[in-house]
Amino acid sequence: MTVIDKPPAPVEPTMFRALLRRQAASVAVITTAGEPPVGFTATSFTSVSLRPPLVSFCLARSSSSWPTIEGAEHVAVHLLGEDQQDVARTFATSGIDRFAAHSGWQYGPYGVPLLHEPVAWLLCRVTQRVLAGDHVIVLAEPLTGSHGEGAPLLYHMGEYAALNPTTKEP
Repeated sequence: MTVIDKPPAPVEPTMFRALLRRQAASVAVITTAGEPPVGFTATSFTSVSLRPPLVSFCLARSSSSWPTIEGAEHVAVHLLGEDQQDVARTFATSGIDRFAAHSGWQYGPYGVPLLHEPVAWLLCRVTQRVLAGDHVIVLAEPLTGSHGEGAPLLYHMGEYAALNPTTKEP
């Protein structure tokens, strides 16, 4: 067995990014009511708990969406399908009116914008915000949702990707 006699070097931001680019992530668009409405692309969405049902996503405090999310009571999470790269790109573009650039949406309960035809969506009540470094972890309780058919859109190595299931051996 090899013994390391000195502490390992710290993981610098550039290395951290390079390491985590290798993890495939689902692509979601988070929306909430506002004037104008707010929406952004996130690859940090995950389930947290079944009892009670809880989900989370992360958002940089420097994001233009943060001031609205900071006070939001409700959000919608839209899990995008592999054919929705244009939606992901639109909601990831800063400095534009994302809802004007994307015509496939309507207002839902609590004034939260709902995008048309995601693979799945959840309307959630925000329950907690946790400061974590330069980001905020937002915890939310799903109130309702729906799902359709189709494969998810993924993000891997800085690019959008489609799921390519491996063949299972009998």
